[in-house]
Amino acid sequence: MDDDLLQKTIGEAARTAREGLGLTQAQVAQKAGMSAQVYGRIERGGMMPSVPALRRLAAALGVSPAVLLDMSPREVPSTDKDLSPEIRKAVGILRTWPESKVAVGCGLLRVLDAAPMREE
Repeated sequence: MDDDLLQKTIGEAARTAREGLGLTQAQVAQKAGMSAQVYGRIERGGMMPSVPALRRLAAALGVSPAVLLDMSPREVPSTDKDLSPEIRKAVGILRTWPESKVAVGCGLLRVLDAAPMREE
């Protein structure tokens, strides 16, 4: 695969994953530790990310770097279409957290789940 095609493949896969998570380009760029302008160029297929940037980008999108390098953007795991946009955003955030932070978040969710809620 030539470099131009690889750049476009990475960009298409990144866009598909980002849209599936309901994130903006700026949100993904911030999570990946790059400027929104650089991320936008990568997503449009106009820039080849370095290997470290590709790893950070994959982590921000919650996918394997192999997914971003795949020839087919159809290989990007899709989120459950039955989930609300807010839940998809929450899942996207959780995917970027380390295990220790996920454990704390799960504890908070258990407390909230046990608390009585008023019907609206």
